Amino acid sequence: MDNLPLWRSLLFVPANVEKFVAKAHTRGADAIILDLEDSVVLPEKAAARDVVPQAAETVAGHGLDVLVRINRPWRLAVRDLETSVCPQVHTIAVPKVASADHIRFLTEVIDEIEVEKHMTHGHTRLMALIEGVEGLRNIDEIAAASPRMMGMFVGAEDFSSEAGMEPIEEGLFYVNQQLVFAARRAGILPFGFIGSIADYADLDDFRRKIRLARQLGFVGAPGIHPSQIAIMNEEFQPSADEVEHATGLLDVYEQAVAEGRGAAEFKGKMIDAPIVARAREVLAKHQAVKAKPN
Repeated sequence: MDNLPLWRSLLFVPANVEKFVAKAHTRGADAIILDLEDSVVLPEKAAARDVVPQAAETVAGHGLDVLVRINRPWRLAVRDLETSVCPQVHTIAVPKVASADHIRFLTEVIDEIEVEKHMTHGHTRLMALIEGVEGLRNIDEIAAASPRMMGMFVGAEDFSSEAGMEPIEEGLFYVNQQLVFAARRAGILPFGFIGSIADYADLDDFRRKIRLARQLGFVGAPGIHPSQIAIMNEEFQPSADEVEHATGLLDVYEQAVAEGRGAAEFKGKMIDAPIVARAREVLAKHQAVKAKPN
């Protein structure tokens, strides 16, 4: 899919808590996820749903991308979409996705709503939350289920509960690695890190997890507390040393190509096409981050 966003950090905010919505843009996140699911109790679901358009306008008005996490039961999901699909909402985050049919059904509903609201067809993207073993089994089909799909991440707590395991790194490593591979095969974005999203007390350990996530191919991650945002923004972008290294490496390689050689030596290591491609990705992301509005 073209025009994939640059989201290093996404912050969950309960859609019905006005003071959190009002301050969301001050937290430093690249995108805000207005939540209608886990952070909203059942008696408040309808009220939370009704305020989504205004909450989205508030957040988007400060230049941030807005996502909305809808509910899983079909009757709630459709009602959520009827208010959440609007020009200010970039993406719908879909919880507990178990199959491609789940995504295709929601795509059909969104198609109808965009027509009714005179929106550009395809405006609303989809992010799938893989939160169960059936979703993991069908992850490639889910990733490619709709042209609206733009990303996925693993809901560690729900997945671990269904699998009968603790949300520890050893158990979640395989799940997250499969998500990265499926996302890359489908040309969409892998978000997340290996561990529980609920655990933010130890920020040094959180930084370690985010650094590992980037090394494994993740491009950004969701968080539930403002203290996580700066760490994600720092770790999911190239460091000054990485930019300097990539720049020097490309200079050496381009000189080698000009001399008719397909490989060269840089700082004691051979560099060829795959290494050059990674260096170019580093510089492209660096430029994209620099271009983001503050």
